[in-house]
Amino acid sequence: MTIERSEPATTADERTMLEGWLKYHRDTLAWKCEGLTDEQLRTASVEPSTLSLMGLVRHMAEVERGWFRFVMADERVDPIYYTDADPDGEFHLTEADTWAEAYATWQGEIEAATAHAARFALDDVSVGKHRRTGERFNLRWIYTHMIEEYARHNGHADLLRERIDGNTGD
Repeated sequence: MTIERSEPATTADERTMLEGWLKYHRDTLAWKCEGLTDEQLRTASVEPSTLSLMGLVRHMAEVERGWFRFVMADERVDPIYYTDADPDGEFHLTEADTWAEAYATWQGEIEAATAHAARFALDDVSVGKHRRTGERFNLRWIYTHMIEEYARHNGHADLLRERIDGNTGD
């Protein structure tokens, strides 16, 4: 599979632009993982950190799930990888964890996020509340936060990929 990325049109309306930049950053993370083995995708950055490309993908599955399903749509879903006992569980990988599972789960959460977001206008306030703060957010804020979250983690992915095989690129 070859990941194709494209930036949104420079004259797009606000929603199209927000959705376009979110897709671009989702595609960027997939691109950073492209062509690597499960072992390479589980490779941690630098001890003692457990940060890895597969861990980032699992983390973003949790983030997609939390913001779009739990907060925006008030869908009562449990975490996928983390628990109260292991709040960073998405980053704690074992030899049994596979790219196929992580990627499929992440894509499933993106599909669910997209379906939920389509039901709301940018100014619509979330039905659910943030788990820790109890705050509500409009969809515009969630899109903006998701773009920021992916952009930050894509910077991590750049460094991880370069460490694994020397591959660089924006």
